[in-house]
Amino acid sequence: MKKIMILTTAITLFSSYAQDKKENTAEKQKETLKKETKMDKKILIIVSNANTIGPNNRRTGTFLPEVAHPYAEFDKANYQIDFASLTGDTPYLDALNLAGDPDNLSFLTGKGWETMQKAVKLSNVDVSKYDAVFVPGGLAPMVDMPENELLKKVIKETYERNAVVGAVCHGPVSLLNVRLSNGTYLVNGKNITSFTNEEERGYAIADVPFLLESALTKQGAKFHAASVWSAHSIADGNLVTGQNPASAKGVAEKMIVILESSKK
Repeated sequence: MKKIMILTTAITLFSSYAQDKKENTAEKQKETLKKETKMDKKILIIVSNANTIGPNNRRTGTFLPEVAHPYAEFDKANYQIDFASLTGDTPYLDALNLAGDPDNLSFLTGKGWETMQKAVKLSNVDVSKYDAVFVPGGLAPMVDMPENELLKKVIKETYERNAVVGAVCHGPVSLLNVRLSNGTYLVNGKNITSFTNEEERGYAIADVPFLLESALTKQGAKFHAASVWSAHSIADGNLVTGQNPASAKGVAEKMIVILESSKK
C-alpha cells in the first residue's frame, strides 16, 4: 500500500511538472511569435524641442502622459516606435510629477524615454517608411510647430498617402497651416479636436501665442469640444485627434484600429 501511495504521488508530481513545462513552453512560443511579428507597423512620434514658452519663460516640454500612454498602446500592438524632433537636440519632458502613473513610470524607466532622448532630426528621417505619425502635446509644440515648413510637408505627405496622422492636446498645432496638394487647408471640413479655449483659459492663457481651437476653426475645422479635461478623441478618415492629456490613450487606440483595418 505504501509503495502504491509513493507511486501515485510521483505520478502526480510528474504530471504537474509536465503541465508546468508545457505551459512554460507555450509562453515561450507566444513570446517568440510576438518578437517575430514585432515591427509589423512603424510609428514615428514627432516631438517638440522647446522648453520654455511665453513672456514669463514658463518651463515646458512634451507632456509626459501624452507620449507615455500612446507609447504603451503602440508597444502592446507590437509596433516599431521611433522618435524624431525638429532640431535633433534632446527633447524635454513636462509633468514629471505624474510619474506615479503605471504607463508614465514604465515609459520613464523603460525604453520609451531612452529612445526619445535619442530622437533623430526630422530632416534626416525618411517618413515615407512609416505607417503613421503621432504628435504629442504639452505647451512646447505651440512654440516651434505652428510654422515649421518641414513639419507641414511631412504631415501633408503622410496624410495624402493615406498613412495615419494623430495628434493630441496642443499637438494638433502641427496640423495648422498644412495645405494639401489642392491648396486647401488639411483641417478644412475635418472633424477634429484639440486643447480647447475653455481649457486654455484655466491653464496657460498668459503663455500661449494664440488659442489653438480658434486657430483650427478659422482654417475650416469642424471642431468638437467635450467637457473640460475629459477623455475625448475623434477619428475622421486617417486623421485622429484628442482634446487633452486624458485623451492620449484614446487617440492611440483609434490609430491602431485604422492601422489594423488596413491589414485586411
